[in-house]
Amino acid sequence: MTNQDILEIAMKQSALEMNCKASDFFCDEHVVVKFALGNGARKYYKEPIACNLVSYGNNVVAAVKDEYREILEEYLERFTFYHCFETPNLYWLNEKLAEKGQKVCFMAEYYLPDLENLHGLPCEYALKLLQKPDFDGLYQPEWSNALCEDRKEADVLGVGAYEEGKLIGLAGCSADCDAMWQIGVDVLPGYRRKGIAAALTSTLAVEILKRGKVPFYCSAWSNIRSVRNAIKSGFLPAWVEMTVKPEKTVNEMNRQQ
Repeated sequence: MTNQDILEIAMKQSALEMNCKASDFFCDEHVVVKFALGNGARKYYKEPIACNLVSYGNNVVAAVKDEYREILEEYLERFTFYHCFETPNLYWLNEKLAEKGQKVCFMAEYYLPDLENLHGLPCEYALKLLQKPDFDGLYQPEWSNALCEDRKEADVLGVGAYEEGKLIGLAGCSADCDAMWQIGVDVLPGYRRKGIAAALTSTLAVEILKRGKVPFYCSAWSNIRSVRNAIKSGFLPAWVEMTVKPEKTVNEMNRQQ
């Protein structure tokens, strides 16, 4: 597997979720298609979704339901593609969508491994490879990035860091789709800034590749600590996404925080 192979696998996966062609992400011009969530989409994608915008750095591919297509086409015509994912331009889009009961919801940056720089990094603590049965009892708030209680069935592999038998850091991956497994990582507060997160993330990424799957990593743009961990662990930014959902759904999410 090469870096180009990994990128193409990610684009094929995005195409399944966008109802488009993988080649659309290489276009110089924006591409707008009718949104339809494919059967092979990552498991955490849930309707209702009004539209989804994805960029791999060349253009924006927008998968849009018919009633919002005119708004999105105008938005993409007005702004340079990389400005479509930031304020103040997003205010224009949000105001237009609000008239139809929709709001910008999720925004994230995704990372793929750079095989030239990826290798298992060391740390001063013992690392242990964990299998699914080892996760019993670990679905606790301190490990909520590494493991997902709502989707336990997807958690398939992990790496733990231990001090005298005590779990102090955990990276886990979920089989979110057939070809790609997503990595999440947590380190207890008293053990941060010691290279544990990068050791866990990189070691788990290597193990995922050994199993013929592509590891990927997701972060909010503003989570600098997470971004630094991705880069230190041998990952590079690959694509960005923005999802629009009903205003009611967004408001419910905010009330739950």
